[in-house]
Amino acid sequence: MKVSGGGGGGGNRGSNQGSNNRGSNRGRNKGSGRKGRQQQQQQQQQQHEQQEQSGIQGDELKGSDITIKHSGKYKVQVFNSFDVMGLKDPLLRGIYGYGFERPSAIQQRAIRPIIDGRDLIAQSQSGTGKTAVFCIGALQIIDVTHSETQALILSPTRELADQTTRVLTALGDFLNVQCHACYGGKSVGEDIRKLDSGVHVVSGTPGRVFDMIRRRNLQTRAMKLLVIDEADEMLNRGFKEQIYDIYRYLPALQVVLISATMPQEVLDMTKLFMNEPIQVLVQRDELTLEGIKQFFVAIEKEEWKFDTLCDLYDTLIVTQAVIFCNTRRKVDWLAEKMREANFTVAAMHGEMPQQDRDRIMQEFRGGKSRVLIATDVWGRGIDVQQVSLIINYDLPNNRELYIHRIGRAGRFGRKGVAINFVRDDDIVILRDIEQYYSTQIDEMPMNISELL
Repeated sequence: MKVSGGGGGGGNRGSNQGSNNRGSNRGRNKGSGRKGRQQQQQQQQQQHEQQEQSGIQGDELKGSDITIKHSGKYKVQVFNSFDVMGLKDPLLRGIYGYGFERPSAIQQRAIRPIIDGRDLIAQSQSGTGKTAVFCIGALQIIDVTHSETQALILSPTRELADQTTRVLTALGDFLNVQCHACYGGKSVGEDIRKLDSGVHVVSGTPGRVFDMIRRRNLQTRAMKLLVIDEADEMLNRGFKEQIYDIYRYLPALQVVLISATMPQEVLDMTKLFMNEPIQVLVQRDELTLEGIKQFFVAIEKEEWKFDTLCDLYDTLIVTQAVIFCNTRRKVDWLAEKMREANFTVAAMHGEMPQQDRDRIMQEFRGGKSRVLIATDVWGRGIDVQQVSLIINYDLPNNRELYIHRIGRAGRFGRKGVAINFVRDDDIVILRDIEQYYSTQIDEMPMNISELL
């Protein structure tokens, strides 16, 4: 069964709304009478029909939940089909072979600016196909006849870097493209061997990528595209210095920033290294996740959370579920307690050896394990489409993480449920999340299993 290029209904939004009728002829026709107005209407109707037939629309759609900002003469168009984006035929085959049928709202607007060589800031809610935006853009602009690295994609976690590599490889299946995942926790020698043999696209984490650049095994002279995925995390925390270190080694090139949330301080920072970027931004109060029902369970004491989770276990295994804790220690403790109580769970956090993390992810993707306990290493961008239930055993430490966590449920428009365990002193945080995202989080009903 084919799926849309993104979720939450975004794939259809704006596809037949509005036309490029911003009134450019208004002043010229003023006072010219009924005949002038009729001519203007005919011209607009003709233009609208041409856009409908071509699958391309103007860049300001009334009622669209996506705001587009740009400077200069470049105008963002809306492409309602991958076929009209001017993509290479082998890439189109890869896109349809991957299961995409039509582009999501963010894909309709953000792929073409990358192809046109524009710097881009793209923000859209979780599950709307942002990864495909920069993967398709990168695959279109690289020249596979040259074996040098031409695109670099940076991610905050090893799992996300690995997932991006898999998406690139799948979409580029008919392009003969060479992609490599470059991150810590695996063999340096293997990275060196692969990079020396020549790859077109590198997807990695900042630490290992910078190491390979300094060793001169990752050559930067032919790079023309830098993508920073989960840009709010990358530019707002410990990665910032590493990003700047890498950037200093790069030639003048195109920069693309991608994230579900984009705080103002991060947007302000982009002025240092981006050139008149196109901005495709979701308004903050529209970042609620359609299709995901959000609930809370009021729990008086921390120690009672465990009993509540055990009571919910039969509900968890109906589908696949992820349970989020704020610390690695809590993940290990909770996993051990659950196993002692004869519940089957998997656990993953950033301190685990990479080999163990890879195995756990593979088993969870394959459905061998159904309940995963994790820290926020799993909260960003990891796509397991069967996940339809998220439990925040601990409420996240900041608002942005909440969206990233619950976005793991209901991927690509599927229904999902998020349950928050809330102590008395967490109520203020929960209400703050509600107000910030203009969403509603109700008390969990008794028939929760029927909602999954």
